[in-house]
Amino acid sequence: MDGDEEFFDAVSGFDSDKSLGGLSEANPRVTAVVHTGSSTCNGAGKAGERPPQENGVQKHRTSLPAPMSTRSDFSVWSILKRCIGLELSKITMPIAFNEPLSFLQRLTEYMEHVHLLHRACRLPQPLERMQCVAAFAVSAVASQWERTGKPFNPLLGETYELVREDLGFRFICEQVSHHPPISAFHSEGLQQDFLFHGSIYPKLRFWGKSVEAEPRGTITLELLRHSEAYTWTNPTCCVHNVIIGKLWIEQYGTVEILNHSTGDKCVLHFKPCGLFGKELHRVEGHIQDKNRRKLSIIYGKWTEGLWGIDPAAYESFRKQERRGELPGPARPDDAAERAESSTADAEPAVQETVQVIPGSQLLWRVNARPPNSAQMYNFTSFTVSLNELQTGMEKILAPTDCRLRPDIRGMEDGNMDLASQEKERLEEKQRAARRERAREGAEWQTRWFRQGKNPHTGTPDWLYAGDSRLSFVRPSAPAEDSILMDSGCQTPATAVVSS
Repeated sequence: MDGDEEFFDAVSGFDSDKSLGGLSEANPRVTAVVHTGSSTCNGAGKAGERPPQENGVQKHRTSLPAPMSTRSDFSVWSILKRCIGLELSKITMPIAFNEPLSFLQRLTEYMEHVHLLHRACRLPQPLERMQCVAAFAVSAVASQWERTGKPFNPLLGETYELVREDLGFRFICEQVSHHPPISAFHSEGLQQDFLFHGSIYPKLRFWGKSVEAEPRGTITLELLRHSEAYTWTNPTCCVHNVIIGKLWIEQYGTVEILNHSTGDKCVLHFKPCGLFGKELHRVEGHIQDKNRRKLSIIYGKWTEGLWGIDPAAYESFRKQERRGELPGPARPDDAAERAESSTADAEPAVQETVQVIPGSQLLWRVNARPPNSAQMYNFTSFTVSLNELQTGMEKILAPTDCRLRPDIRGMEDGNMDLASQEKERLEEKQRAARRERAREGAEWQTRWFRQGKNPHTGTPDWLYAGDSRLSFVRPSAPAEDSILMDSGCQTPATAVVSS
């Protein structure tokens, strides 16, 4: 079975000999218009006839079709008790512990605070730009707060495409490897002001009470107007009490953001919880020039916001604090420490808000979540829209887009039995396709990305194989692939994104 046909059959549930429909072509300034019954290559209607649309959606939804299902009827211990210290990517978990998103859509959540990138492109000073980039790097993990559901593992060849004219970016990602699981992504500003790309290999390990996710892989940001490139890696995420007790999340580790053009570096320490929870969610660090001279201190919480301050003002404040000249936070009593039991890692009861130092500049503040977020897997408003599929969108999207996965769709609609059945079916079809490729000695061919070296670090990476305008056109599509690869020309009942 051809790999592209196998994936489409797995994702859509259709027969592989049916037409795969049309694939959208993104343009720097686009208005998505669905055309049917046409076989011409022409533009959209006159400017102003329609409000801007993103992948055919004019207004984004504000809630999911069904509330989150309960997880109380499942025993994780029966599955994980033999996996302590092992890598979890090959372990099948009950679907009740998932959330109705693919990991590719999780990657797209990097872009929720894309306004920080647009702002960085407008700022004249390298220090100010680095502050914005640091805030963007921290904001990328903010949506994970209280998100204890596991995203669906992407199928090999699965893709996700998003164009948001209101936010000024377009984004595409692809699952380029299954073992090990590697997801590659590429994004750009609609005004050609930035490129954002990388490949992520999430290493998951179970440690008895917790699951640790180490997001290996380099993230690269290019500010095109300033000819600057920044690279970094994300912190480690840990979910506590996966067996018993209340689930809670912390991020820890050191993130180093390097400006390859100026030599400036931002070092951010995501603090582990610590005694009494004093350090929970805290981020502290500094920006230094190529001579290691500190230019700015950065502090805050990845769940709340980030501030910057001059190093001299910061040190003066800390000296006053050590001399007792400032009112200090109340110390929790011993009962809080005794609350931690041997059966559960108690979530710290003391979670102080950030103490803003006088003279600090606000760099970023987290978006407020919708009031019904707790019933929607603790999704943000941006996240709620990621799996939206309105009438006509399936004619615009690539047939490998994860919005078309019936297991994710079933879970989102509240049909857990259907979601579980479809998940098992897709996984078995993927295994069968892998066995067939092994028998034939065939190698999987990626569609939108190719292996190479990161142009700034020289380390192995997956690079977008299209042109700089993110046309989503594969350079050499196989003849068996019935996706239309021309730049928007269409046959009846297909759709394009027209300029």
